[in-house]
Formats: sequence, structure tokens, C-alpha cells
Amino acid sequence: MIPAVLLGAVLASPPPPLDRYPKAAASYLVAIDGRVVWARDADRPRLPASLSKLMTALLVVDGAWDEAAPVKVTAAAAAETGARAGLRSGETLAAGDLLTAMLVSSANDACAALAEHVAGSVPAFVAKMNARAKEMRLPATTFANPCGHDDAKQRSSARDLLALAEAAMARPEIASRVALREATITTAKGRRIALKTGNLLLGRSQGAYGVKSGYTPGAGKCLVAAAERDGTKVLIVLLDAADRWWTAAGLLELAFDEAHAQP
Repeated sequence: MIPAVLLGAVLASPPPPLDRYPKAAASYLVAIDGRVVWARDADRPRLPASLSKLMTALLVVDGAWDEAAPVKVTAAAAAETGARAGLRSGETLAAGDLLTAMLVSSANDACAALAEHVAGSVPAFVAKMNARAKEMRLPATTFANPCGHDDAKQRSSARDLLALAEAAMARPEIASRVALREATITTAKGRRIALKTGNLLLGRSQGAYGVKSGYTPGAGKCLVAAAERDGTKVLIVLLDAADRWWTAAGLLELAFDEAHAQP
């Protein structure tokens, strides 16, 4: 027989989230106003692709963040592969412009330049990322690089990424940038670089205001999506989704329907 105290605790515990949409992604999670309502393998460590940049952004704006601080692009940063802003070795840009490039167009060259600027080197920055993951109690999260390249040591889970996205979006320097559909940054010598968002929900799905997309061959198509309607906030994490845009758009509609149906 279960003791009355324990029975009361069991009865008081909220039911676990339902895996209502098992084909949404290899791992997914849907939260309404911070409460996870639907999930699948939400604690399984997976390759997070460029969703890793949420931690990078969080560390970049920590402490004495100065958007106007000049950052010189090193040859290593300019040589980054994958999504790039087209930065050139030796160019100087404001830290705020590099953050915009990293969050709007997921630019890996801007990401590496910021990591070097903040910590002196990419390995030193990665150490800061892992320390913050421990501090935030993200048990499935480890980093090997700041930009999200595939690596056996680059891992996170849908649940960890939910917590990371919430922490990042609490910073206005990040929240304002991930909501942009396009932007233009300028080097110290006046070269203008046009940026377009990789988040196809912005401007298409009602109330969408972020957060970050990502793709690598190992991770597949990944997304953290956020939307707000009539004071209700929905946050979705998709890891290795077959069709992240249609899936995310559909899940947003279903989540808002669920929220409005509640008494």
C-alpha cells in the first residue's frame, strides 16, 4: 500500500507530456506558457546544429557587453565553413553587428569572431560554454565548438534547448535580433553586408518572434520557434525534423488551439 503522503504527492504531480505527434521530429517539445504539453525523447542528447549559437549569444552579451566594441576578424574566423556573412580576414566590425549576423543569418564567421573576441580563443570560449551549461543544469548539453558544427562532443536535448532559449530570449540584445527578417551590417571601412533570416516562420506564422534554426548533415533540420498571441506564448523545439517549417507552423496552431480551449 502506498503511504498517504506519497499517494498525495503522486496525485498532485502533473501528468507527463503526451507524445501526441510522434512524426514531428526525432525529438521534439512543445511548451505553452512554459508548461511542456507534448514531447518526444525530450531528454535524449542529439546534435543541436546552429541552435548551439543560443549559448554563444548568451555568453557574448554577458558582463560588460559593448555593442560598439571593435572586433577584428581573424583568418580563422573568416575561413569558417557553412553559413557565412562573407567576412574578410583583417576587417573590423562592431560586436553588435557581428551578433546580428550570427543570429539573423546564422553566420559562422561572425560566430567565431565573437568567440575569439570574448574569450581570446575558440577553445577558451568553448570552456565557458560548458561551464555555463553546468551552471544552468543542462544535463544533456556539452559543446565542442561555438557555432554548432557536428562533433561527437556537441550535444543537447530538446528540454535543455528549451531552457537555453528561454534564458537567451530574456536578454533584449538577443530577443530583438532573432525577430529580424533582414538586416544590414557595416564594416569599419564602410562595406555593407545584407543579411536575411533563416527563420521562415517570421512574417508568415502569426505572432512568431524567433528563435533559431539550424542544419548540419548529422543533426538534420532543427528549430526553436517562438510565437505569442493574446498573451499566450508557445515555444517549440524540433531536432532532426523531416519538414521543420510545416511541422512547426502546424504545431503552433495546435498549441494555440489547445491553450484557448483550456478553461
